[in-house]
This record gives sequence, C-alpha cells and structure tokens, in this order.
Amino acid sequence: MAQEHDTDLIEHYRQEIDEIDTQLLRMLNRRAACALSIGKIKKRNNLPVFVPEREEQVVTRLLAENLGPVRPEAVRTVFQAIFSEMKSLEEAENGD
Repeated sequence: MAQEHDTDLIEHYRQEIDEIDTQLLRMLNRRAACALSIGKIKKRNNLPVFVPEREEQVVTRLLAENLGPVRPEAVRTVFQAIFSEMKSLEEAENGD
C-alpha cells in the first residue's frame, strides 16, 4: 500500500517537474528574444556583445536572491551557460 502511494507521489512530482521544465524553456526563449533585441541595439551603436561586468552583476544579484537548495556554484554554472548561449545567439544574429 505504501509503495503504491509512493509511486503515485513520484508520478505527481514528475508531472510537476515537466511543467516547470516547460516554463523554464519558455522563459529561456523570452530571455533570448530580449538578448537579441539588445544585440541589435549594441550593433547599431558599435557596442561589444560581451560585457563581463553586466554578467557578474546579474550573478551577484541572483546569488543574493538564492535561498536554496540550489548551491551557489550551481547558480553560477547555470547562468554562465545561459550567458554563453545568449552571446552565441547575438553573434550569429549580428553576423559576428
């Protein structure tokens, strides 16, 4: 009986994770659209795609907001991967 209940709980949490993953993907695509818009403005004004101070500012803010259980190192790693992808998108869009 307990095992059946646990199986139901696992399925419930997996469905919740699937929904969260879908939301994360939508948000990443929204972020990418914003980054591409910024990239166009930067190109028009001859500004660099990569601004390390801005990335560090974002990570610092997120680390301050992080209440866990995600470890600070993981927050930094995940967002560095996001920054890298956004830079790649901007460069591809702008022909750099």
